[in-house]
Amino acid sequence: MAKTKRIIITILLRLLAFGATLSATVVMVTSHESAKVMNIKFSAKYSNSPTFKFYVTAEAIATGYGLIVLLLSSRRSVDRLIVILDVVIALILTSSISAALAVAQIGKKGDSHAGWLPVCNQVPKFCDHVTGALIAGFVAAIAYLVLNLYSLHVFLTPLFPV
Repeated sequence: MAKTKRIIITILLRLLAFGATLSATVVMVTSHESAKVMNIKFSAKYSNSPTFKFYVTAEAIATGYGLIVLLLSSRRSVDRLIVILDVVIALILTSSISAALAVAQIGKKGDSHAGWLPVCNQVPKFCDHVTGALIAGFVAAIAYLVLNLYSLHVFLTPLFPV
C-alpha cells in the first residue's frame, strides 16, 4: 500500500509540474501586443527580450522532461537519475523565473535611476500574459521543490529508520 501511495503522489506532482510548465510556455509564447506611443508604433512580445526567450526555453525543456519522466515513471531502474534530473530542472526553472521576474518588474514599474519608463500602461494585455506565465512557472517550480523533498524523504527513510 505504501508503494502505491508513493507512486500516486509522485505522478500527481509530476502531472502538476507538467501542466504548469506547459501552461507557462504556451501563455508566454502567445503574449504579444502592439501600441502607439507618441505616434510611434511598437510591438511587445516575448521574443523581444533575451530573458523571456531563456524563460520560454527553460519551461519548454521542463515540459519535455516532465513528459518523458511521466512515460518512464514505471521504470524502477532510473529512479536515482530522475531524482538528480529533478533537482537540475528545479534549478533551471528557478533561475529562469528569477530573470524573467526581474525584467517583468522593470516593465511594470520602470527604473527611475536608469531612466526606463514602465511599459505596462501601454501594453496591459502583454503584461497580463507575462504575469500569468510567471505564476504558472512559480507553480511548476514549487511542484518540483515538493517533488524533490518527497523523493529525498522516500530515499532516506530506509537509511535512517525512526
